[in-house]
Amino acid sequence: MAGLLLQIVQGLSLGAVYAGLALALVLVHRFNGIVNFAQGELAMLSAYVAWQLLDAGLPFWAALPITLAVSVVGGMLVERSIIRRVEGDRELAPVAVTVGLMVFVNAAAGLVWSFAVRSFPNPFPAALSFGSAQSGFSALGVLGVVAVMMLLLHVFFRHTGAGLLMRAVAADPVAARLSGVRVGRVLGLGWGMASAVGAIAGILVAPLLFLEPNMMGGVLVYAFAAAVVGGFRDPVAAVVAGLGLGVAETLAGTYVAFVGADLKVIVPLLVIVVVLMLRRGPAGTAGQR
Repeated sequence: MAGLLLQIVQGLSLGAVYAGLALALVLVHRFNGIVNFAQGELAMLSAYVAWQLLDAGLPFWAALPITLAVSVVGGMLVERSIIRRVEGDRELAPVAVTVGLMVFVNAAAGLVWSFAVRSFPNPFPAALSFGSAQSGFSALGVLGVVAVMMLLLHVFFRHTGAGLLMRAVAADPVAARLSGVRVGRVLGLGWGMASAVGAIAGILVAPLLFLEPNMMGGVLVYAFAAAVVGGFRDPVAAVVAGLGLGVAETLAGTYVAFVGADLKVIVPLLVIVVVLMLRRGPAGTAGQR
């Protein structure tokens, strides 16, 4: 029983990372209607920024807010200089742009920091005990950070004027523009917030996977699967699906003999296929009869 509990907690910690990146995907799609294939690479870039600050001697909890601020500014610049130029174009144009951005950011990170695997310091205790079992993933710390992040996002969107404006733009940008809302600024802020949310996911997963330019590829697959469950529109469904995928991946890799560590990626791929087969409209499976 202790081993099963350990696997569930570890799965929840991984699922929290998937949920964070899925939430970033949902935020971008709600504001721009774009599936951002570069979200994982932007998160990886933020993890490198945090690593650089840590390497310069800053403590983790001082480097984190600086990294988030850089991520917000970077996301806003990407939206203003690249994404805004293809908004309203044919459907494949934004997809091609984000795929190109993904390749560019990956290559740029390899050029600046090389493709060598680096260790990323873990800000949480090395082990958590469950009876005779121990977790080396600092699972509760990861879950706590993601929970606080989601709580802050909920408070921001529900109880602040800026959050109300962002919800209005996401619901109907034309009506919001006619009401005097500066939609361009709001869209830029939405990309900045999505980049910050993705940055937290990248920073939290870096101690688990090691830091290297390709580290977010697998994480992005799980995040896409979680976002697909909500049709890229429902953040709650994406978060719940991300947590569920983390637990399913961990349990399948541990207890299903033919899966193992190398085939765990079939879990999100099966989720994507099944959801797309069952879905009847753009709203996803959440809330369907």
